[in-house]
Amino acid sequence: MRRTHDIFLIAPPGLEPLLAEEALALGFAPATPVPGGVEIRGDGAEIRRANLMLRGATRVLVRIASFRAMHLAQLDKRAHKVDWAAILRPDVPVRVEVTTRKSRIYHAGAAQSRIERAIADTVGAPATSDAPVTLKVRIDDDLVTVSVDTSGEALHRRGHKEWVGKAPLRETMAALVLRACGYAGDEPVVDPMCGSGTFVLEAAEIALGLMPGRDRRFALDDLALESPAPVLPASRDTALRFHGADRDTGAVRGAAANAVRAGVDGVTTFTAAPVSDAQPPEGPPGLVVVNPPYGARIGNRRQLFGLYGALGVTLAQRFRGWRVGLVTSDDGLARATGLDLTASAPIAHGGLRVKLWQCDLS
Repeated sequence: MRRTHDIFLIAPPGLEPLLAEEALALGFAPATPVPGGVEIRGDGAEIRRANLMLRGATRVLVRIASFRAMHLAQLDKRAHKVDWAAILRPDVPVRVEVTTRKSRIYHAGAAQSRIERAIADTVGAPATSDAPVTLKVRIDDDLVTVSVDTSGEALHRRGHKEWVGKAPLRETMAALVLRACGYAGDEPVVDPMCGSGTFVLEAAEIALGLMPGRDRRFALDDLALESPAPVLPASRDTALRFHGADRDTGAVRGAAANAVRAGVDGVTTFTAAPVSDAQPPEGPPGLVVVNPPYGARIGNRRQLFGLYGALGVTLAQRFRGWRVGLVTSDDGLARATGLDLTASAPIAHGGLRVKLWQCDLS
């Protein structure tokens, strides 16, 4: 019988319940949302499946040890008793990251050196700052929790998106925004300010049943942890089409190139056009989802009121029957659309607090 592990899926703060929904839908159970992520359990195959299939997870951590330590000597002794060989390989360097809070062990650097020494003494793996494997050690109220990052690069790096525009929305967050809008791969999606095409690419991949991690490797491959390939669902065809537009011709070229690398160019279209030219494609209504500039990093806020107003008029006049999802950090700009939008709770996004604003265009 394979060993099961406590697994922690890191989520963008504010989106933990949506990641829990996704995990449950993919058969990961129990999926308990907690601050900062979602807790599940599973064996090595499930750990690999989580990295391959979860669109909304930022990283997949595996908890490997938990113990109390009141001082450095105790930390050293108990760290030497951890079964590091079950997780780490002697030939793969490791990086140890320590945070400490409300604990008698308050010096993170000293704690880091004790754990690195325990690993070197028991497994032989060297500690380096650029190691492919990272251990995350949290010391909170004298409780030491050790986790290994099985993802490596953050999971929003799908492996096929080379061109990135200004202030992009990460793929993981975009996937959870699509879920929050009720998107399940069964309707067309339009993004009239698509930038590098994140929403359009994610929507197309969901409709085609493509795994988000299919084009990359994981730190899991550098661990001693047994993680056989799980049984995975096959991709599928779709008659749906997914449309992006942007007034920046460079963004349109970059988004189209990203679609080719992702293997979704056959169901996506990217057009150079201002938002006032947006038109619904032929066929049934679907979802308009957009991440306009907020004025916090890109654009002058005063000038953006006209842009949001033009977006609202265009959608109200031409996209009747469609749903709208709009991400912005500025409540005033959202209201400038003139649409009857309802806001979500705040979501952390790169140092900003954004909201998802939604409505039906009846």
